[in-house]
Amino acid sequence: MLILREPQDACRIAHPGIRALIDLRFQQLGHFQDGLLIVVEVGDSVDDLEKVSGMAILNDQFENVPFGHPDFSPSFDYLEAHHDEAQHVYCYELHQDTGDDGLGTTLIVPAEEGIADGLLALCRAFATAAVDAG
Repeated sequence: MLILREPQDACRIAHPGIRALIDLRFQQLGHFQDGLLIVVEVGDSVDDLEKVSGMAILNDQFENVPFGHPDFSPSFDYLEAHHDEAQHVYCYELHQDTGDDGLGTTLIVPAEEGIADGLLALCRAFATAAVDAG
């Protein structure tokens, strides 16, 4: 996983669409010293992502109900699918506020083989289409 803090960190992203999204978020928000911006990489486990982010991803954070159960309630504030010009999803943006100040944790999840299956399934099940240019 890549943890990004400053605008120049975007150069670490190989995918042009994801790099453009990261650039846009830094333009909008400045930096991520008080929040977390994480780009998920192939091979990252959901357990590791949960430990680093402090987020409950595949379990309801209050009832510990797993994703896939009818009573599952996701803990994120929004989950958007970002599309390329051909309308193919290239990544998902999952955000959870950690306070009333709008700070929080954002996960950028590439829509590619090798990303944790449960995470991609969650993204596909709950994502709405992104409304910005990202």
